[in-house]
Amino acid sequence: MSTPIPIYLVDQSDLANDHADSQAWAQATGFKADPSSVCVVPGAGGTLAKVLVGKPDPIDTWTLGSLAKTLPPHTYALADDWPAPLATHLWLGWCLGSYSFTPYKRQAAAPVAELVPPAGADAAYVTAAVAATTLVRDLITTPAGDMGPEQLQAAAQKLCDRHAADLTTLVGDELIAQNYPLIHAVGRAYTQPPRLLDISWGDPEAPKVTLVGKGVCFDTGGLDIKPAAGMKLMKKDMGGAANALGLAEMIMGLQLPVRLRVLIPAVENSIAGNALHPLDVVPSRRGLTVEVGNTDAEGRLVLADALWEAVCEEPEPQIVIDFATLTGAARIALGTELPACFSNRPELANRLLACGLAVDDPLWQLPLHQPYRTMLDSAVADLSNISNSSFGGSITAALFLQEFTRPEIPWIHLDLMAWNVRSLPGRPEGGEAMGMRAVFELIRQTVVKDAPEALPSS
Repeated sequence: MSTPIPIYLVDQSDLANDHADSQAWAQATGFKADPSSVCVVPGAGGTLAKVLVGKPDPIDTWTLGSLAKTLPPHTYALADDWPAPLATHLWLGWCLGSYSFTPYKRQAAAPVAELVPPAGADAAYVTAAVAATTLVRDLITTPAGDMGPEQLQAAAQKLCDRHAADLTTLVGDELIAQNYPLIHAVGRAYTQPPRLLDISWGDPEAPKVTLVGKGVCFDTGGLDIKPAAGMKLMKKDMGGAANALGLAEMIMGLQLPVRLRVLIPAVENSIAGNALHPLDVVPSRRGLTVEVGNTDAEGRLVLADALWEAVCEEPEPQIVIDFATLTGAARIALGTELPACFSNRPELANRLLACGLAVDDPLWQLPLHQPYRTMLDSAVADLSNISNSSFGGSITAALFLQEFTRPEIPWIHLDLMAWNVRSLPGRPEGGEAMGMRAVFELIRQTVVKDAPEALPSS
């Protein structure tokens, strides 16, 4: 086996003092040690002597995220020793940058460069985070024709098989019989029946964590049909379910001592003779009636039934977290790369934000502004699924969901894009895990007793 090619993170001072032998080459190639810039230094006989990478401030997960695909496909190693948390960050970013989605390509993905695991890095954490992120990306990026409710159920079953978890399902009219009318109403127009996936894992006596993920495998908008441009990316509308399953992969893969439950309402919001009409009134699992002001606001409907199930289970969960690609309004407010979070516990939201910064998986908190709740009032039902105003859409959507939670149970709602609209180091264009590692860190800190602190921020 050949000796790995060393990688040095350098600033201008390092370049001048420690790499004098490479200065002429750096000058010839225009390398000035700018953050994240790269200089491949040749060695004797056509070999590669080393790689210089401009040192950013701070060093973070994405510092080496582009190198797996941009360096020649050899084996590399970090030349310097790094504290264990930073070594973990750097290795994780490299691994996430190795990802390609190729099932529909005739040719296999091009070979990528490999990094020797840095000394002190948390191999178990990196392995679990990479497996979870790969699962999320694969599920979201798969075309909707191959990732309907049936296929999402099959993916959940594979996850359960890997970790000895249990999966139960309610399909089609079973949802009516077991009182999940909103899930059934949204998904009944598609050829694959709607369903509720219910995963359980772990010691029943351990602290209980319940995840809920929006599994709208494709969203036409229903009878309030989306325009073509708005419908194009709607295979990603099950990104909440994918992120919930990815988080479950991390929790089970790292054997967190919790009792985990995952609820995925899996549907397609399709168009047929039995589709929901605008202004239909549908009962919910909680008993509240909902007027469907817009059939394209379907994600909150399926989440409502699942959330009420989550908060009414016995014993009560210590925390309930839902993931959803819920509103364009959150994207307008925060852009596509920063998920919005809401919580009925301000201190919990603050800790989640801190966890996100610590693991380079940031979020931003928006308020559950209660005066906006009246915007969801309906003249004919207990509430409407849309606001009577065009403003504050992500907040009113969260307030709708809050109606299906209980104030005594800590609850977090994540409104995320679940899609990279541009390629960044370690984050290629396509389906993406967003908020997943941050929530994992929150669970590890707040639910699991005697857990280690989060990885220090880089």
